[in-house]
Amino acid sequence: MIDYISGKIVELSPTYCVIDNAGIGYLMEISLQTYDSISGKSEAVIYIQKQVNQRDGSEVDYGFSSKEERNLFRDITSVSGMGAASARMILSSMSPEELKQTILSEDVNRLKSVKGIGLKSAQRLVLELKDKIVKGGSEDFSSLVNNNKSANADEAAAALLNLGFSKPNISKAIQSILKADPSASVEDIIKKALRML
Repeated sequence: MIDYISGKIVELSPTYCVIDNAGIGYLMEISLQTYDSISGKSEAVIYIQKQVNQRDGSEVDYGFSSKEERNLFRDITSVSGMGAASARMILSSMSPEELKQTILSEDVNRLKSVKGIGLKSAQRLVLELKDKIVKGGSEDFSSLVNNNKSANADEAAAALLNLGFSKPNISKAIQSILKADPSASVEDIIKKALRML
């Protein structure tokens, strides 16, 4: 599975882009948020999500300028009745931060204002995604420890999350560890956090 593609932007429109990497052009469907983010640049890193159409088996690669946007795309498509086209429309209408705030504040009317999203779909989005957002399912690790730019903290947080611990608990543990030892290695952070969690 491809995680991301890095390379020269060969073609760019509000709905798709082509990235050249080692002489191969990769076509990806994109949101307006990603378009705005990479517009005017000659090179980009695009995070990939492959979607398979259940009806005809065709495959489409969706591209995102940030992991946060890709995570939200995954969250939206996990909601019953929400397909990739709806997820892209939502992410084109709101930034990841705006979408999270809309869901947390249960602003169904804002979600309904997105083309193709009706009342029931908007209510399902709020119902099924609110807990994920509160738990930090779509949050970048860089904001987990008070914007501490430590790569070690990010890596340790990712490992602990994969082990099944919740983000709020991980955040508290890592903050405490880094307060005592700001230069702690990834292994030290994980070992100490496992004792605390």
